[in-house]
Amino acid sequence: MNRTEALALLKEYTKNDALLKHMYAVEGAMRAYAIKYNEDEEKWAVVGLLHDFDYEMYPTAPDHPMKGSEILKERGYPEDVRRAILGHATYSGVSRDTLMAKVLYACDELCGFISAVAVIRPNKIADLEVSSVKKKLKDKRFAANVNREDITKGCEELNVPMDEHIQFVIDAMRAISGELGL
Repeated sequence: MNRTEALALLKEYTKNDALLKHMYAVEGAMRAYAIKYNEDEEKWAVVGLLHDFDYEMYPTAPDHPMKGSEILKERGYPEDVRRAILGHATYSGVSRDTLMAKVLYACDELCGFISAVAVIRPNKIADLEVSSVKKKLKDKRFAANVNREDITKGCEELNVPMDEHIQFVIDAMRAISGELGL
């Protein structure tokens, strides 16, 4: 299990550029958190990269991420990777009982939201601040499809203050801003 194989699988199932960029963002956040927590950087990055790889083909619950988990199992991906990916969808019924699973859940919606905020700014993510993200979080019409409860619950499960988590994810995404188009 490595990034090259995961990227090939991702591109086999996902063609939408915005969805690909979302998964790159989550990959970057997962990689940064793995470094912070002294965990397996490659494994965590692959989890971030593949968490939504089946979404374009199976966009409705419960198909996503259940169908993806079946594909990952067939391809030999380990149980902990599949469980973390299943756990990012609350309706899956799979508990987030590992740090890796909690981090994925905490980063998923937030990465999407930060991308939405950054893309409308003149300097994109280069000078994005936590206060700007929090201000937009209060506007329920902005990026209305982003589940704000998941962002809050993710911070709680990770036991990280919201401001700290937002800043950490901004920094992780800023480090790969070229790949994200931000």
